[in-house]
Amino acid sequence: MTEHTPAPLDPADLAALGAASTATITTQLFKFGLRNTYLAGLRCVSPHAPRLLGEAFTLRYIPAREDIDTLDVFADYDHPQRLAVESVHPGQVLVMDCRGQGRAASAGHILLTRLAARGASGVVTDGTLRDIEGIGELRLPVFAAGAAAMTNLAQHHAVDLQVPIGCAGVPVYPGDVLVGDGDGVVCVPRHLVPVIAQPAREQERLEEFLQQRVALGAPLRGTYPPDEQTLRAYDASRAAVSDAH
Repeated sequence: MTEHTPAPLDPADLAALGAASTATITTQLFKFGLRNTYLAGLRCVSPHAPRLLGEAFTLRYIPAREDIDTLDVFADYDHPQRLAVESVHPGQVLVMDCRGQGRAASAGHILLTRLAARGASGVVTDGTLRDIEGIGELRLPVFAAGAAAMTNLAQHHAVDLQVPIGCAGVPVYPGDVLVGDGDGVVCVPRHLVPVIAQPAREQERLEEFLQQRVALGAPLRGTYPPDEQTLRAYDASRAAVSDAH
């Protein structure tokens, strides 16, 4: 396991990301040339949980080998999968690299319950999960490719913690920020969090204004994207809100 202790992120920036949609965040990242930040194919399996927002704690799986990955390995409390669960800190998201393979689950209800008890901010895997109905009741944001009953040992061998991984085809480095909503999960490189967070929230506010105008009958021309007249109207609406407070 590689130790990784980056400088803390500004809570205001994290709050701004938490107020923006994944669609907005991907657009902000696109402006900086990042086109591969959306973890495609994952869905939220915990509908009662809050929104996903937290720093990545990574776990890498390689293909299992029959003479090594036997049930007795779980007697070792330092087994990398168990060690990962006991190492995730509050505010972190356990992100698992399963190589997109889902015939066997990457974790189950008990382990995710432990993560919830430890104050983890979520779980993201490009594999599957077992005991999916129980996981669905947790107040822990969980995104996965689906469900599978088979134990992880049938297909996955846990090898590394806190190393760069690929999850759903996206590079995820320890400390990157994961944001998830109804559209899925996006990975924000850590060094870009202070760069895009506030612009993302501002884009969100502007698009809410534009959405309202379109709903009231405004045509796309001049509205989306907004021309100078529409931007002046937006600025006036923001000023009115500020004056009211």
